[in-house]
Formats: sequence, structure tokens, C-alpha cells
Amino acid sequence: MTLDIDIDLARGAFRLQAAFATTGGVTAFFGPSGAGKTSLGLIVAGLLRPDRGRIVLNGRVLADTDARIWVPPHRRRISSVFQDGRLFPHLTVRQNLAYGAWFNRTDRSQFQPVVELLGLESLLGRRPATLSGGEQRRVAIGRALLAVPDLLLLDEPMTGLDAARREEILAYLERLRDMFAVPMILISHSTEEIVRLADCVVQVADGRVVRSGPLVAIMPLLGPGNEAGAVVDTTVERVDSGVALATLSFDGGQLRVPAAGLVPGARLRLLIRAADIGVALERPERLSILNTVPSIIAGLEPADETSIDVALMAGATRLVARITRLSAETLRLEPGMAVHALVKSVAFTRSR
Repeated sequence: MTLDIDIDLARGAFRLQAAFATTGGVTAFFGPSGAGKTSLGLIVAGLLRPDRGRIVLNGRVLADTDARIWVPPHRRRISSVFQDGRLFPHLTVRQNLAYGAWFNRTDRSQFQPVVELLGLESLLGRRPATLSGGEQRRVAIGRALLAVPDLLLLDEPMTGLDAARREEILAYLERLRDMFAVPMILISHSTEEIVRLADCVVQVADGRVVRSGPLVAIMPLLGPGNEAGAVVDTTVERVDSGVALATLSFDGGQLRVPAAGLVPGARLRLLIRAADIGVALERPERLSILNTVPSIIAGLEPADETSIDVALMAGATRLVARITRLSAETLRLEPGMAVHALVKSVAFTRSR
């Protein structure tokens, strides 16, 4: 997906100014409540008109105020899923899904694959009022997907769900991204959701785009305060139920993490925070930390008055360790040195 936006919107005291270009399967609009990310999503979907600007999606001009172009929502082939699901209460799950398929008049072959992907088989005869919040959200995603959109817009899809239901929806969205390859815009204030789903990030604050770019470059800058970290793409190699740990492989080695909900072969993207990584000159023995990753120091940068961020390369994977200045001086760390990154397994808890 390619998305190019340059717009202005004023509504009372609120003003939204956004200019960015992004490329990727899943683009996240990230920011706190009231930042303007939902308004930005509504503008892309055609549900809100900007005062000025231009929007180009996959080479197609959706809006251009100078050229007086405005493609109405129903012609944009964008399916939206909002926080409340907005299912038709008088229709069954099957009928709600069929409504989505109705927009796609030439191909009805995706109905069963979508039902199976989202685990809706046992819900088809029920009505929305009898469904849990997570089930309603899954049906809403299925209905949107069956319209065969060029873009799926998800506005805070996990809001209001408990931890178990959030994890359930996240897992379904990961499968959707990987199996159906539907371009998505994810609107969220959750770093966990962004890390697990997004390819690109557009950070919005106070009605302005603060930064935008690939997840691996932008995500370490999004944490609270002066937090640093790195995004790592991994594959689940095996699961050891006896100790409730899974072994993940990545370009740089292996990691052992809590196994909850993981299955062999699954892709898993992790945010490894700099504060959860230590550095050793030699491979330690008899240590409680399970993950020891051979690395090369790529650089050292001051983090604050007492700390240093050590950039590490584990194969082609970049990690960051935050250690004290005293530790860096004691170990005499320098770029090019071979060291071992020590990563706690408990640092990988996925529901933060």
C-alpha cells in the first residue's frame, strides 16, 4: 500500500495538519486520545472532508481540493471497522457477513475462508446481542473483509476488551495480515498493537504528524520519556510445554520467551526494550538470564546523565542496551568489540 497525504482540517478549536507519505502492508496512525488520528482515518475513508489537501491511495487520487476531486466513501473501496462494531442487531452473524459480501458482486468464494480464519463457524446463527465484545469485533472485521476492499481501516479495534479478548483479536489480525495480505490502516494508542501488526508508523500529536516511517526506525522513538528499544522479527521454532517456553529464531540467533498462545511456525514481532538488555564481554555461565546473543558493538550514545545506549548488531538485527556510564567505562566498551547481549525472557511478555 502506498498512501500520500497533505491535508488541513479545522473544526472549532481543533486543527489537523498532516503531510506524509507511507508504504507498507499495514500503516499505523499512532498517538494519544484527541491527537487527531481518528479524524485522519475518517478523511482517508471519505467520511470527513478536509478544508484543503490531497489524498492519493495506491496511485489513485481520492481527494484534491485544487482540482475539485472528491471520491465519495462508497466508491473508495475502503472498509472501516470502528470500536463499537456497528453490526445490524436484527440480522444474524451469517446475514451481517453476507451484507459485506453483497458489496462484492462478482466473487463470493471468500465467505468460508473468512469464516474459518476468524473462527466464526459456531456463531453464524446468533444475533449480535448474544455475542461477547470480542466476538462482535471479529464479525465486524469479517463483514468488512468480505467487501473485498482495497484498504481495511481499523479504528482502535481492541478498545474496551479485556486482556484475553485483546490477545484473541490481535492473533486474528496477525493471521489476516499474513494470509490475506489486505492493506490496513490501524488506528491505535497501544505500542504492543503497533509492534505486532504495523509495517509503517505515522505518529500524531496535537493535530500534527510528529514523525513517520518504517516501524523498525520509528518504533524505538515512541516509548514514554527517553525509552529506547528495537523491533525484532522472529519465527517460532518450537514450544516446550514442560517449562512453558518457546524458542524463537531470528537473523542473529535464538531467543526463549514465554510460550503462552504460541505455535511452531508462527511469525512473532517483538519490541525488546533497551532497559531489558545487559552486556557481557564473555559468555556467562550459571546465570538466570536465558538469552545470550553474540553481538558486535555498532556505537555508543549518551542516553542521560547516568546512562549510555549501546547499539548492538546481532547478525543483521539491531539491538540496543541501556547501561550505566560506569558499566561502559568499567568494561571499556568501544565500537567494533565482540560482546554478548543478555536478554531476560520475562522481557517478552506480550500483553503489556
